[in-house]
Amino acid sequence: MGRDGHVPGSARLHLIDGLPLLRPDEQVFEAMIKGWRNQQLARNLSLGYVDDKERTVRAFIRHADAMPWQWTPQHVDEWSADLRAVHGCVRSTLRNYQGSVRQFCDFLTNPAYGWSDECLRHFGTHPVQVVYDWNAAHADEAEGEPERRAFTRPELEAFFDHVDEEVLRVRDKGRKGWLPAFRDAALFKVAYAYGLRRNETRMLDLTDFGRNPEGREFGEYGTLLVRYGRAKKGSPPKRRSVLTVWHWTPGTIEEWISEVRPGMRHSPSRALWPSERGPRIGVQRLDSRFAAYRDAVGLDPALEFHSLRRSYITHLIEDGHDPLFVQQQVGHDHASTTAIYTCVSSDFRTRSLRRVLNATIEAAMRPGRTS
Repeated sequence: MGRDGHVPGSARLHLIDGLPLLRPDEQVFEAMIKGWRNQQLARNLSLGYVDDKERTVRAFIRHADAMPWQWTPQHVDEWSADLRAVHGCVRSTLRNYQGSVRQFCDFLTNPAYGWSDECLRHFGTHPVQVVYDWNAAHADEAEGEPERRAFTRPELEAFFDHVDEEVLRVRDKGRKGWLPAFRDAALFKVAYAYGLRRNETRMLDLTDFGRNPEGREFGEYGTLLVRYGRAKKGSPPKRRSVLTVWHWTPGTIEEWISEVRPGMRHSPSRALWPSERGPRIGVQRLDSRFAAYRDAVGLDPALEFHSLRRSYITHLIEDGHDPLFVQQQVGHDHASTTAIYTCVSSDFRTRSLRRVLNATIEAAMRPGRTS
């Protein structure tokens, strides 16, 4: 509870009783926004999340050219059509924008906050919910772009071969650029070796590796602590520990940390991947370097940095790892999400079918089986 027993975001905390308003439309709306911010902050949502929600509501206000107590579902329909047809928003973005307006309306129409009464007193009308199931976008099970996929094994081998060759090519010319080229090669391999997202990869520190008592052969690189995992909306980054599964991984990391990274200009920083100009490589740099290597090999433009993560999931499943283990490795809350990422090859499906058919035939041919 706030002061005088009012909940955070209550109209009574932001508008003074009996005080006339010189610009009632503007002042009431700004008080609503401030109240909504306080209500969200009281729920321990992040500032960035709250700011994004506020920006969306203000954008809707400008498009509708109407205040919240004047909104109708038609305003939402027109705004949504404009976002898709004119601005080219993808489905997930549209759904998030609509969700922000829905949450704002839920806040305004909740009797606990008193905004309906304030609007009736000042304007003779009150806010209503304008985003319903019948006029809002809905989440699909697999909402991503259908062309996004994992690398095939030959594609991945060709990609890694090229990044290694680029290091040799630049170094043979006596250029300093071989250090960033080596960083890129090691970074892409580590992203694949642990199934990491872009930001998870770039935010790694030198101290994030550790031993695995059940995997002594990996030495100091048996586990990886991912500290900047994908956060739920409004929440801090989600942490997880990822186990090393491939024997080539420790050698790649050790060579980078011990032999190459010390030559980087910003090597004193704790970041695992320093850039040429700063202590940590940026997301745009990751995307541009990945695209340059991919295009140089002539691979499908649909392959992106996230394809390394899809490949990790797919290849673990194809190699026979338990689906629950794979789900925990990549930090998915639900097995269905991991299944969406899995892009097993037709050869794997054929072998799986053959294995089942062979087992069925063997069981049918056992002596003593009756029909």
